[in-house]
Amino acid sequence: MKRVWNFNAGPSPMPLPVLEEIREEWTDFRGTGMSIIEMSHRSAEFQALLAETKALLTELLELKDGQEIVFIQGGGTMQFLMEACNFLHTCAAYADTGVWAHKARDAAKFFGEAYDANTAKDKNYTYIPDTYDIRPGTDYLHITTNNTIYGTEYWKFPEVDVPVICDMSSDILSRRVDCNQFAMIWAGIQKNLGAAGMALAVIRKEFLETARTDVPEFLQYRTFVAKDSAYNTPAVFCIYTLNKMLHWIKNMGGTAAMEIRNKKKADLLYHVIDGSGGFYRGHAEPAHRSRMNVTFNLAAPEQEKDFITRAKENGFVGVGGHRLVGGCRVSLYNAVTPEAAEAIADFMKEYMRANG
Repeated sequence: MKRVWNFNAGPSPMPLPVLEEIREEWTDFRGTGMSIIEMSHRSAEFQALLAETKALLTELLELKDGQEIVFIQGGGTMQFLMEACNFLHTCAAYADTGVWAHKARDAAKFFGEAYDANTAKDKNYTYIPDTYDIRPGTDYLHITTNNTIYGTEYWKFPEVDVPVICDMSSDILSRRVDCNQFAMIWAGIQKNLGAAGMALAVIRKEFLETARTDVPEFLQYRTFVAKDSAYNTPAVFCIYTLNKMLHWIKNMGGTAAMEIRNKKKADLLYHVIDGSGGFYRGHAEPAHRSRMNVTFNLAAPEQEKDFITRAKENGFVGVGGHRLVGGCRVSLYNAVTPEAAEAIADFMKEYMRANG
């Protein structure tokens, strides 16, 4: 079997050992004689998996007491709605760092006033603003810690006098972050942590106590906490793949090791871009560059199209930019190997040699 070099922005690669382990126990999960997708979510075996997954997250995220972990179907788009549905009482602030911030803000407007606390639109979202205009009565500030489309990432988190909610969908567990400083974090798992279809959320208990109760029960975080994410049938396969990925990250050395690995991968590509004499033009300002999504342009759209075509012919998949902005993008999530990063960097050098 020949596997491609996979740089898709999400759903994204999973480590081959994890995929092989899933294949090995696909028809018999832990000696039950059943696949994980066949058994009751009320069974002792699945409940043990659920508890183990929460314990792994607590360990790897270095969570202190007073945090609740829940798993919710629908991915990040559902969380855009749920965070506002629960915590928007008067108004909410959104850091405008790009498309996903817009989607979150616009979803919040169904439940109350939502406004931009800042914006990077003036420079086409090439940077992360470091000032925030927070209005009186604001319930929370929402940030997107990594911006997959524009290739920017937070390296300094907001210091504001309101609770901060983080969408960490594309960089969770890719580096060490003190998640205890936030009122809530959430992440769709399909980039760094498993199969598409679910988000995880970590909510500070004291913040959860401020949540609204005048909304449908299924949309309340309290419900998922009280029912241990099993108010209805949870996304059992997503939880299973999350569990496998958390074990893999732990065995690799945890988030400290992931951070070293991910920095080396990103540095390989940025070194090529910076040394190309303008042949490759990075989108993000150097101080705000993402390690997860390396975004760049070539001289003309026609050349970018040719680059993407040649890349695919050489086994590199998913290097086209987002449809809204074009260009090229190489996503370097946790499961992308250093060898894959070296291979695409070498391809970029060769393409520049042949076409420069």
